[in-house]
Amino acid sequence: MKKLMVAAAGAGKTTYLIDQAHSVQSGKVLITTFTIENCGEIKKKLIKKYGYIPFHIEIKTWFDFLLNDCFRPYQCVFAKQLHSLNIGFMYIEGGQSAPRTQEKSFSHYFTKDWKIFSDKFAKFIVKTYEKNNDLIFNRLGRIYKHIYVDEIQDLSGYDFDIVTNILKAVENVILVGDPRQCTYSTNNLPKYKPYNNGGVKEFYLKFWKNLCELDEKTLKYSHRNEKIICEISSLLYQNFSPTEPCNCCVDKSEHLGIFIVPKSKTTNYLNQFFPIQLRLTASTRVDLNFSFMNMGVAKGLTLDRVLLYPTQDMLKWLIDPNHQLADATRAKFYVGLTRPKLSLGILVDDKKVAQYSHKFIVYE
Repeated sequence: MKKLMVAAAGAGKTTYLIDQAHSVQSGKVLITTFTIENCGEIKKKLIKKYGYIPFHIEIKTWFDFLLNDCFRPYQCVFAKQLHSLNIGFMYIEGGQSAPRTQEKSFSHYFTKDWKIFSDKFAKFIVKTYEKNNDLIFNRLGRIYKHIYVDEIQDLSGYDFDIVTNILKAVENVILVGDPRQCTYSTNNLPKYKPYNNGGVKEFYLKFWKNLCELDEKTLKYSHRNEKIICEISSLLYQNFSPTEPCNCCVDKSEHLGIFIVPKSKTTNYLNQFFPIQLRLTASTRVDLNFSFMNMGVAKGLTLDRVLLYPTQDMLKWLIDPNHQLADATRAKFYVGLTRPKLSLGILVDDKKVAQYSHKFIVYE
């Protein structure tokens, strides 16, 4: 079985993967995902559901997988000088670590103290593979009978080449993700640039169509969000089919749905419902007496209640869904909107509350 699964927020991507992995009768399973937080979430869900992590299942971050399964076993193939070096890892966020003019030198891939740049990781592995096609991926196919890649929308550039070779070499491959939740990216290199911002479905249609099937139905329904949350969040990405709530989302709790919270009532709202405060960046001030996190970090989590601290652009979008948002802002806003199972509070200046009262319930 080899397939790309495009999922809705709250559709149970992680649950699906751990159930598939647990049901495997023979062979080793690798589950890999981009962020450390999501890697931990997969482990926690496995333990919560089954009481342990089965010996045949390995869970790694994408960079851990690249470092220990793809890079270190063959680092000297690229250049003999690397044979005896204990090479470390340097994470690069945004931008590029070194200009293309240095591409033929070690400084293109490594720091002076021999740490490989995260944004050049996949590129180095692909260049090594080009030197000897019998290595790396043939080895992966012998080690793992199943490789499951979660949050596939976070991969970009040469990482797509890594996945292409995995599809060719490994017997069973499942790629799962929601292109609407592209809040992070493994690198910012120009290769495959048109597909590097959540364009994994388009990449499939261009390059993977003969390597795996496309499944947009299995994980179509949200098992998390109320109907109104599904409706509003779906407007952010109108080129996708609207997300529909599963019947399991029906809840008898009070205070369900989306609420506009006047800023003067912030403390009252926090004391009454204890929502998790979500903000775009750390520069937004929140009430430190209550739990909080950034929207991007919350990806993959299910929260009972959320209090959202929207930016001015987000507020304008709530009035007019045609208002333009930056790609990164749109993706993180989508994550913020789709975290809560029960209620979503949105903070608004008191004097502007009336602008939203025709669409949403105002907290009083």
